[in-house]
Amino acid sequence: MPLFEPNPQALRPGTKRSPAPDRVPELHAKGTPRGLREELTELLGAEKVLSKISDLVRYASDASPYRFVPQVVVVPEDIDDISTILSYAHGKGREVVFRAAGTSLNGQAQGEDILVDVRRHWAGVEVLDGGARARIRPGTTVLRANAALAPHGRVLGPDPASAIACTIGGVVANNASGMTAGTTRNSYRTVSSLTFVLPSGTVVDTADPDADAELARAEPRLCAELLALKAEIEADPELTARIRAKYAIKNTNGYRLDAFLDGDTPVRILRGLMVGSEGTFGFISEVVFDTLPLDRAVSTALLFFPSLPAAAAAVPRFTEAGALAVELMDGNTLRASVSVTGVPADWAELPRETAALLVEFRAPDAAALDAYERAAAEVLAGLRLVAPVASVENAFTRDAGKISGYWKARKAFVTAVGGSRPSGTTLITEDFAVPPFRLAEACAALLDLQARHGFDAAVAGHAAHGNLHFLLAFDAADPSDVERYAGFMDEFCKLTVERFDGSLKAEHATGRNIAPFLELEWGTKATDLMWRIKEAVDPDGVLAPRIVLDRDPHAHLRGLKTIPTVERIADPCIECGFCEPTCPSHDLTTTPRQRIVLRREMMRQPDGSPVETRLLESYGYDAVDTCAGDSTCKLACPVGIDTGALMKEFRHERHSPREERIAALAAKDFRAVEASARLAVAAADRIGDRVLASVTGLARRAVSTDLVPEWLPELPGAAARRLPRTHRPAAAAVYYPACVNRIFGDPDEARGPSLPEAMVAVSARAGKPVWIPDDVAGTCCATIWHSKGYERGNEVMANRIVEAAWGWTAGGTLPLVVDASSCTLGIAHEVVPYLTEDNRALHAELTVLDSLVWAADELLPRLDVRRRVGSAVVHPTCSMRHLGDEEKLTELARACAEEVVVPADAGCCAFAGDRGMLHPELTAAATAREAAEVTARPFDAHLSANRMCEIGMDRATGRGYGSVLQALERATRP
Repeated sequence: MPLFEPNPQALRPGTKRSPAPDRVPELHAKGTPRGLREELTELLGAEKVLSKISDLVRYASDASPYRFVPQVVVVPEDIDDISTILSYAHGKGREVVFRAAGTSLNGQAQGEDILVDVRRHWAGVEVLDGGARARIRPGTTVLRANAALAPHGRVLGPDPASAIACTIGGVVANNASGMTAGTTRNSYRTVSSLTFVLPSGTVVDTADPDADAELARAEPRLCAELLALKAEIEADPELTARIRAKYAIKNTNGYRLDAFLDGDTPVRILRGLMVGSEGTFGFISEVVFDTLPLDRAVSTALLFFPSLPAAAAAVPRFTEAGALAVELMDGNTLRASVSVTGVPADWAELPRETAALLVEFRAPDAAALDAYERAAAEVLAGLRLVAPVASVENAFTRDAGKISGYWKARKAFVTAVGGSRPSGTTLITEDFAVPPFRLAEACAALLDLQARHGFDAAVAGHAAHGNLHFLLAFDAADPSDVERYAGFMDEFCKLTVERFDGSLKAEHATGRNIAPFLELEWGTKATDLMWRIKEAVDPDGVLAPRIVLDRDPHAHLRGLKTIPTVERIADPCIECGFCEPTCPSHDLTTTPRQRIVLRREMMRQPDGSPVETRLLESYGYDAVDTCAGDSTCKLACPVGIDTGALMKEFRHERHSPREERIAALAAKDFRAVEASARLAVAAADRIGDRVLASVTGLARRAVSTDLVPEWLPELPGAAARRLPRTHRPAAAAVYYPACVNRIFGDPDEARGPSLPEAMVAVSARAGKPVWIPDDVAGTCCATIWHSKGYERGNEVMANRIVEAAWGWTAGGTLPLVVDASSCTLGIAHEVVPYLTEDNRALHAELTVLDSLVWAADELLPRLDVRRRVGSAVVHPTCSMRHLGDEEKLTELARACAEEVVVPADAGCCAFAGDRGMLHPELTAAATAREAAEVTARPFDAHLSANRMCEIGMDRATGRGYGSVLQALERATRP
């Protein structure tokens, strides 16, 4: 045990708690049973088998109200691994569930035996036929796939609200649709071909001309049974008509019986059946989509109505006018949305009865959009709105920023409402569809039903397609509350089916919540057919049992998860998973959602239980140490949950009082610390990388890997002892060189002036000279202390830098320009909570600018670009995302290069100050996909605007990253 390893018990929950009924039993504290772990390890390798209790718990939750703890989690890399897992399951009589993004709302991504993570190694997009088609691997998010298609003017048909996180495998397996997909643009209608692995291990590529012949040789019984089922269905005119009628509206409940009507061979039937099969028929390893035109001319309006039925009644008129999307939001949804950044605060005061329609028209050009807006004006003229609109110009906007804000509020429906639920309650999300012309009637019936069962639900949905979503919150630990929920579900399902002949699942797929009601909707004959299909494809019942088909009438009440109250920052989390793709550690240890899931399990446990103890032992490294603290999870979360901030709080809790005092002393005497660090870096140049790597390696083993950084060869030499000479009288701004740029020099000094020299030169060249104060040494943005959770040191430096900046800038008269994006973020925003009241007032008078903004807005228009390199790739940092100035980086890069590339997989490099030196494996995992893009071709320049991020990218790619400010100086040098 290293000398200063933090005590895991420091993170033990301190609140008194009662054991939850769904807590993990003590007998599971050791994780995966030994025999199962050893057998799978022998077959797949230890690195592909996750078996600690913390691994099992973090995979036990998805975005649904259910929670099932697997026996083991495996992480396959290829189809051979998948076949091995399926063969093992067959031989041992085990069950397998596939999990990708875990954004499913009905427990489809959870299993009680072998859970297979098919996200980590299964991402990739190949654009085909100029964008007309796309070959996509199942672990690819919808957002990432559309980013690859956008340059070709194409887009996928399915557009779920969770596109930022949900993956193609889940989209196809659930036949997800979304705001505009309806029944014509969903997965079933736009999938061109599939490659999948059947439960037997047989691989089928439906695009292969010989696929049917090969399937007949490999699976003769399956082929015969599929053709027999097809003949039986087609021989029953009543059933055939019923199937067609059921899919006239959105419907994902049960298996796609129309696959037997649309497919004429076993392979084509299977292609249809796999869509919406929820992982119960096989593993989808690759999807080829037929894409759709990306109409870039858009006009959108957000219209408020006096009631939900009134808004619903207007929907058909907009769809007749040509609207591609008509989204409905009730008063509860609108009021809850104020937690979403950018949503007007006065929505919180809207009357309870208020409802809104988000109406959007899309067209290939402005002329076509003009026609749509004229049609919309005629509709508006006949409506009674809460805030009457005099003309279409006042209602509809083509402003991309406003449109993005409207959609942000709508897509945040589940998370915003869920985040405002009473603490400790479980959230149920349901969706159903009725014939669109009966939407207003269905809304009124739903509101009445909710009121009678004591629920104050939120309602939203894809109104153009008769598709409504509603959310209910209840206490899963309270049997009476569960009984109340059960009574509501019984009546709701009967109402939907018997009164409206609707779909109990419009787009979220059957899942655990609706499986008991499948026969109610489809009838005995069709349901029996579905059971026969499952037995034909998966005769041993290996894949995802009880997710689509379940004869237990109470199955939807099994496995409901309690939601214990946790720290205030994280308590609103509904475990939706939107945060996961952006998290630097998502392929290494845990994600923000999993960090919260693990914390909640600690809260479920009795104090000192073996399960809690094991979770705490793993939590330090898996959750706290390997969190980059970049808070990009906050940007991805619709309600702004900052799990990075929570991990910094936990770092603080692990510090001893002595460590806090030492950190505060370092802040107070930072001038000496800074000078010592620069001297140490200078000495390192003489000692050599090999010796330093050996010395630091020994120290890390003896002390702590979270205290002693590893020496990296990519670290540059020491900065010059003196900063450039500048003059205050003519200065247009105060230039603050970050301490990292005062300690580390440039990786390649032969390329030209240092960053401070380049900044001073290019500013003067533009007629906007800057001044560097003489006393910057010993000051810092405070991020060093903030990121490590040293509160007292943070307070010391935060107040020092604000006081100094106020003096340097003459009370805010001049802007303060900072040359590292993380430091800009620190001074501009992160120091504020730690300031005294007086210094908070001083801070309010400061104008803090990132050097990118200064250069793009103030310098570039006044400069003559004299030379450009051929190509440049840029690395936008997480701090740039928080500051909202990513475009400034590309704008400056375009002044320096003929071609500028922003990697589609660009994300946080996780170097995070020195965290990439403490845990190099974190940066390696975080940058793997971006590095693959960067190294796939040569570039003339590799640009960013943060020294430590540049070091991280150097290490990841082997390419020399530098500041775009230095590139700008070279490009404009006379």
